[in-house]
Amino acid sequence: MKLLRELLFPVIAVLVAFIVGGIIVWMIGDNPFQVYGLLLGSALTWPDGIGYTLFYATPLIFTGLAVAVAFRCGLLNIGAEGQLYLAAFATAWVSIKLGGTVVKDFSGASVGYGWASLPAVVLVPLAVLTAVAVGAAWGAIPGWLKARFGAHEVITTIMLNFIAIALVSYFTQYYFKGPGDPIMQTVPIGEAAHIPRLGDFVPGLPSRIPLNLAFLLAILACALVYVLLWRTKWGYEIRATGANPSAAEYGGINVRRQIVVAMAISGGLAGMVAVSEVLGYRYRYYDGFSASYGFTGIAVALLGRNHPVGVFLAALLFGMLTRGAIFVDAFSAHVTKDLVEVLQAIVILFVAAEALFRGPFGRFGLLKRSKI
Repeated sequence: MKLLRELLFPVIAVLVAFIVGGIIVWMIGDNPFQVYGLLLGSALTWPDGIGYTLFYATPLIFTGLAVAVAFRCGLLNIGAEGQLYLAAFATAWVSIKLGGTVVKDFSGASVGYGWASLPAVVLVPLAVLTAVAVGAAWGAIPGWLKARFGAHEVITTIMLNFIAIALVSYFTQYYFKGPGDPIMQTVPIGEAAHIPRLGDFVPGLPSRIPLNLAFLLAILACALVYVLLWRTKWGYEIRATGANPSAAEYGGINVRRQIVVAMAISGGLAGMVAVSEVLGYRYRYYDGFSASYGFTGIAVALLGRNHPVGVFLAALLFGMLTRGAIFVDAFSAHVTKDLVEVLQAIVILFVAAEALFRGPFGRFGLLKRSKI
């Protein structure tokens, strides 16, 4: 019941955003019902619409959870973008070096990039652990700076974004790009590092749709984050730190440690984006692969009330909008895919302006929120 009350206002915000968006569409000269029918209908058709919607939602689940965990500790992780970039490159590096990657050079001779050729049963878990570990390590840095020196995590995470993206671009360009490849991407990862696509198991879902095993890992991550935050002592300490650091410290909680731990967990979750993008979709590191997943994750966490269930639902909504935007842009008379960004912005504005609406609803206890 408490969760339903928490999700009530985001639902209202989405509905109002669609109404406002419909008015904008009408002012442009299009039929809002036709545009929304195209937007949502193309995202809910089987198998392509639903398959691609879930695929687009997968990285947003990970980054939404990453931001939500940091929020629960009173922190704002703006660095998920850099964390997922560094994790993606590290995952590709491990999968190349230990996957026995071999490519052809200009003369047609084979060039080996790997140190060994591990079997899939070893290489895939190792690559996944690499994604989590590298993301966690990069996330822990601003956490430690905050705990040790009081450096604001917003500033440090933004700066670390630039460092991470520049570093992986440099190593891709000069060390791991295939001979003669004009695209900024690494050589392919070893085939043993590929994870299955859900089309290999789900009847009627073609394997050409890139939805892969990472989506199931995203659902598992939602469950694990819920258990961590609401069913363990460590999660309670994280939430207590976010609710009132002074009271938490007075109660015997090591606040500095919780800050570092929360940011490390947040970074590890952001790093899981690499599993979908590198191991299940592109099979290499592709420079610029992220469609601002780390920043959109902030919107997903806000809309999802920093709760795993809400994050999952918000990510599905954003995935639907991303999928539908392609068809709106192609088949609508006047409206372009920019409508999706307008809708997202309006949703976030209404969610951010919750205090303006909490008064009339709060009287009936509909929108009351617990601190912990």
